[in-house]
Parts: sequence; structure tokens; C-alpha cells
Amino acid sequence: MRDKETSLAERLSSATKAKQALLERARAKSPANDPGFAERQAARAAAELAREARLAEKKAERAAEAQRAAEAKAAEEAARMIAEKVEAEARALAEQADAEARRLAEIEEAERAVQLEAEQKAKRDARYAARKARQR
Repeated sequence: MRDKETSLAERLSSATKAKQALLERARAKSPANDPGFAERQAARAAAELAREARLAEKKAERAAEAQRAAEAKAAEEAARMIAEKVEAEARALAEQADAEARRLAEIEEAERAVQLEAEQKAKRDARYAARKARQR
């Protein structure tokens, strides 16, 4: 039985040989040895570059759209501010016109009051003069 048992040195050498055989098989199957490997790698690299270019283009488009939106918003804000200013000026002019119209109405009312008072005084004076004329 002793000859069936292997020594430590034999077991180590057979393990080393098995490892070497595995390495050789792995090297043989390595994709670097494959003739189409370089072509596939080049195709992957080209696809990656194309993807990056599309992403950069989309990013640039989004940035341009954001810029256009910001400019449109700024233009709308400026237009709104101008419209508010014009509306405020129109309101102020309307208030001035209303105040002027009220002032003119007050002046006309005062003139009518003065004229009415003068007419009443003239009627009163006429009655007084008629009464004095009857008494004489």
C-alpha cells in the first residue's frame, strides 16, 4: 500500500502542474487572442463616443432651451412692469381728471348758489320796493 500513497513532493508538483494547465487553457481562451476582439473593442469605443456626443448635444440643447426660457421670462417680466407703469400712470391721470371734474362741479355749484342767492335777493328787494311803493 505504501506505493499507492504519494509523497508530499509529488502532490505539490501535481498541483503545480494542474495550475499551469489551467493557466494555459485560460490564456488560450483569452479574448485578447481572438481576431475579432479588437474590432469589437473598436466598435464599443465608437458607440461610447457616439453616446457621449449625443448626451453632450442634448445637454447643450437643454442649456439653450433654459437660456431661451430665461430670456422669455425676463421679457415677460419687463413687459409686465411696463404695463403696470402705464396702468399706474393712466390711473393717476384718471384720478387727476376726476379731481378736476369734481373741482369744476364744485365751482359751478358755487356759481349757481351765488346766482340763486342773487336772484332771491333781487326778488326780496323787489317785494320790499313794491311794499314801500304801496305804502306811499
